[in-house]
Amino acid sequence: MTSQETSRRPTIADVAREAGVATSTASVVFSGKANVAAATRERVLAAAAELGYAGPDPRAASLRRGRSGIVAVVLEGHLRAAFLDPVTTAMMDGLTDGLADLSAGILLMRDEPGEEGAAITHAPVDAFVLIGCSGRTRASLEVVVGRGLPVVVIEGDAGEEIPRITLDNVAASADVARHVRDLGHRDVALVTLPLDSERERALVTPERIAAATVDVTVHRLEGMRQVFPDAPAVSASGSLIDEGVLVGRMLLADPATRPTAVLAQSDLLAVGVIRAAEELGLRVPEDLSVAGFDGIEVDGLGELTLTTSVQPAVEKGRAAGEQVARMLGGEPGITQHLTCVFRAGTTTGPVPS
Repeated sequence: MTSQETSRRPTIADVAREAGVATSTASVVFSGKANVAAATRERVLAAAAELGYAGPDPRAASLRRGRSGIVAVVLEGHLRAAFLDPVTTAMMDGLTDGLADLSAGILLMRDEPGEEGAAITHAPVDAFVLIGCSGRTRASLEVVVGRGLPVVVIEGDAGEEIPRITLDNVAASADVARHVRDLGHRDVALVTLPLDSERERALVTPERIAAATVDVTVHRLEGMRQVFPDAPAVSASGSLIDEGVLVGRMLLADPATRPTAVLAQSDLLAVGVIRAAEELGLRVPEDLSVAGFDGIEVDGLGELTLTTSVQPAVEKGRAAGEQVARMLGGEPGITQHLTCVFRAGTTTGPVPS
């Protein structure tokens, strides 16, 4: 090869010429789409090694397909906080399974559509998965729809035209609440997930509910209040054990107003409430019953098993990935509704005598 040729990236044509075979034959060796004689394959690979040819340029393949091979997943807030929740991790595992046939990569993004030149507006991706659909993610949704790319929303109101993966949050929360009521509890307090992007830790008022933008929180609260319509509620700033501790202290500090049971909208929050109770010398469930939502594996409960509603987190992610694959294959996306399963544990018991 000339000095000009050696200064550029070697191509499959260079390899074919060096090996003394047709370019199509050399290409097949690297694509694996057809059988090639062992001697020919070895000759092609030896030529490639001598020229420093590592394989087809993935950028060129992407241009030919008109795709990047990347699916963007948009989460609200800081990514480091999102992955402290095992539910998110399980969903991502399922999503990877659902996209397996596409061999697609996953790009994690924050929902920041308002900035000029924001990544969500220009990222070279083939499709989007939006987790939740708060006020900020709705703005992200508008940007994505404007780009004309396939999009699936997990647990959020995206409108009739957008395929969604939904969960029976209202019914599942009501199931947990009924279990607590059937144990005789009437003096119950609620711990909710954030109501909006402000993530304020504060008493939940009718005004805050009316302005809420996180559908999961609103729906789980609706289910709880079907059974306990007057129960006071405090919103946490995230689904974190530390947040459960802080809210638990707020609810349990005063013996005069202390509830006999606390229902939390996530298992992590429920574990935090249990730790707050233990700080005060309260026994669970003898002095205080606590229930959660999610059905994740949680450390720090000792011999206790959390009463909760087990959600199909992996299946949610897998269903979203399958719908993305359908749409990229030219088929319309389909909304799928998944259900939770109530699990009675040992953190709930009869009202203290």
